[in-house]
Parts: sequence; C-alpha cells; structure tokens
Amino acid sequence: MTADLGARRASICPEPPFNALFNIRMPFIYPTSQLSLERKTPVVSTANVGQLAVDLIIASLSLQRVAILESGYCVPVVGAREDGQKGITTALELYGHPGVDFVVIQQRSPVLKVGAYSLVCLDARSALRLQSRKEEFIKALLNFIKDSKFGAVLFLSGVDLSNRTDSQMTTPTYQIRPENSPTLAGTALQRLSSLPIPKYTSPVSQEAQPAESSSSTPFIPGGGITRRILSSLPSEWSVPTASILQFVLEGDNRADAGLLASVVVKILGKEVPQWRQPGSWRDGLFGTPHDQTLFG
Repeated sequence: MTADLGARRASICPEPPFNALFNIRMPFIYPTSQLSLERKTPVVSTANVGQLAVDLIIASLSLQRVAILESGYCVPVVGAREDGQKGITTALELYGHPGVDFVVIQQRSPVLKVGAYSLVCLDARSALRLQSRKEEFIKALLNFIKDSKFGAVLFLSGVDLSNRTDSQMTTPTYQIRPENSPTLAGTALQRLSSLPIPKYTSPVSQEAQPAESSSSTPFIPGGGITRRILSSLPSEWSVPTASILQFVLEGDNRADAGLLASVVVKILGKEVPQWRQPGSWRDGLFGTPHDQTLFG
C-alpha cells in the first residue's frame, strides 16, 4: 500500500524545476563592462515603437552594451550583434556610454505570461501554481531601478492608433506621470514639464477592463506591460518616473520610431547631429529581398 501510494504521488506530483523547488532567484543583471549606473536615467523600451526608438538612440549615439539583463522572463530570442561585434544579442540588454548621462534598456521580445511554478502535494491531491512571469519581471525590474540608484526613469511605449479619439488627432505623442512618482524637478526629465507634450488619457473605457481597475494609470491599448509597470510603483517609490507614449499602427514603424527617439533626446537635452539606422534594420526588419527571378 505504501509503495502504491508513493507511486501515485509520483505520477500526480511531477518533479518541479530545480529553481522552483528551491525558490532560487537568478541575478537580474550581468555586467559586461565597468560603468557606474548611479544617478543615470534609464530609458526603457516596453513595446514595438519603443524598441525601434531605442535602436535608433543606440546606433546614433554609439552606445555600447554594458550589461546583459536576465532574459528568462522573456520569450527566448537570440541573434547576431550589430556591426559584426563578437558574441550574441539577447532578449534584454542594457546600453550606455561613460560620456552619456543616461542608459537604455532594450527589450527585444515580449515578457512571458507564466513560467516557473510551485507544486504542492498532499496525499493524493496536488495543486499546480503557475507564477506570473509578468509580475516577477516587473518586480525584478523595479528592484533593479531602485537598487541601481538611478536619478530618474523614462518608459517608452506605443498606443494602438485605431483607438485614437478626435481630440487626440493633433499630436501622436503623449505623456504619463504616475501618481506615486516624485517630482521631475532637478532630474534629467525636468524638461518634460516645459515641452508641449499633453497628458495621456485613455481612448478606451476603463470600465471594460476589470484587471487593475483600481489603478489611476489610464488603459493603454497595444501598450504591452507599460500600464502594469506604472501601476506597480509602490507608494514609497523614490525614483522620479514618467512615460512617453506614441500612437502608431502595426507595420513599418521606422518613421514613428524616429519621431519618438527625437522626443526622447529632446527631453534629455541631447543633440543628435545625424540619426543613424542600425544595420539590423536593413536585413532583420522585413528580411532580405526576394530573388526576383522566382517570379519569372
């Protein structure tokens, strides 16, 4: 009977992953060079147009990869690095330069919905508890921002253009300042207060959004996890925070990215003499051209 019960438990309760079994937390950052992050301002890409804008900023200001961030939270992705550099590109990386007072976090794939689990087995009963990778990622990201002693943080995201209201037709770019954020005065983001970038209001009724309904952050259709990040700032949050949103449609968003990138450097008080597109855009954005002989 004992052996049978043990066999039943083994079949009902499969062995959980090693990390989940021992509740191991991997480091969030793996530095690849010596660069102090204290008082710098991270620019974080969280959706399509934000990722492309960060690509432009990295290429145009010759920023270098200074750290690889824990990519286990994201859909696995790997690729070649820009300009023939050695090594590989991963899903989550940090770029900066000693002479530049901000860094950028480039996220190249979406955050997973669920991941590691905890398994509870009591006699013949078992409970499989899937843990939200999005919540884990947000917690790790916010802890990283706080522990790095950044001076301020700016999140970039897109908004689905098909949801734009008539009153939002005058400009594609908007801003959000979370209620829990300290003032931007005296930070690298203080210019945001004087620029003609209107406050974002959701074009979609929040009554139809039960999740996070108590949040004061407006709903962002097509904005990925941006709203969830801004809604997760604790009441004691000490890092001045803002978000820049841009209305876009899915498709070739290179022009949209150029506009968003120019807004970001304007906020940060930087001059970019000439914007440079990364080499990966030539071959990676829409793939290499088809051989025309295939079509006769």
